[in-house]
Amino acid sequence: MSDVDAVRLDLNNPVFQRDLHGLQKVERHAALDTLAKLRQPNWQQVYRDKGLHWEKIVSIKPPPGIAALCSVRITQTRRAVAYRDGAFIRLLAIPSDHDATYGKK
Repeated sequence: MSDVDAVRLDLNNPVFQRDLHGLQKVERHAALDTLAKLRQPNWQQVYRDKGLHWEKIVSIKPPPGIAALCSVRITQTRRAVAYRDGAFIRLLAIPSDHDATYGKK
């Protein structure tokens, strides 16, 4: 396997960082464990992982230049909003409400 096939994480979004640091200690540690798990050897493993449950968010139109927004289980009770950009998973936010992940009120 080459470096090109490897899954890489982008954790630089300020909203994602605020949300991550705002989690309670137990949830934050669970999220960090999930981030380590996201560094799978390849994308097919990320897509197939039942614990991560990577799925396209169809209820939110993605911004220009982004094919699709997706959600991934980051803790037992939270999902993160992310998208794939080449080898990168670009993490955008960890909404406090499950429905907010999907653009619902």
